[in-house]
Amino acid sequence: MSSETIVTALFLIAAVVAAGILINAVFPIISRTTETFGSVAHSTDEQIRTDIKIVNYFANASGSDPQSQIWLKNIGTSRIPESDLANSDIFFGGVGNFGTVSGAIHEPTGWWNPGDTLHITIREAQVPTGRWPTTGGVAYFAIVLPNGVKRSIEFEAD
Repeated sequence: MSSETIVTALFLIAAVVAAGILINAVFPIISRTTETFGSVAHSTDEQIRTDIKIVNYFANASGSDPQSQIWLKNIGTSRIPESDLANSDIFFGGVGNFGTVSGAIHEPTGWWNPGDTLHITIREAQVPTGRWPTTGGVAYFAIVLPNGVKRSIEFEAD
């Protein structure tokens, strides 16, 4: 009878040790998976709540100060910080011949709140050489926010 007790105790100890090893092996995997799903859900939620619309645009392709002006409205439910605007990719130029805009001026500064309109001014000097749309040609504008939300439009340059 005492040998049965010793064998049972050894099996119990082995089962506890095996359970501990299993928990130590599986718990980090479950934790990493949970973190991954959480970050993906957060990114998706941020994209869904961020929505912008191009409401007006103008491109003066010639003259003493060629420039384009674009107005965007935040029609989403989230505020967009100025840092996201500064880190956004802005493309402008002729259709099929556009480039990245450096240093586009935008108003207002600070947070871009839902319902607010953002005014962007792009001057010819900010667009790579040879990419400014010609008079009567078609201009292309696109903005891509850091979270992947993209809006673009093609319009005639005056």
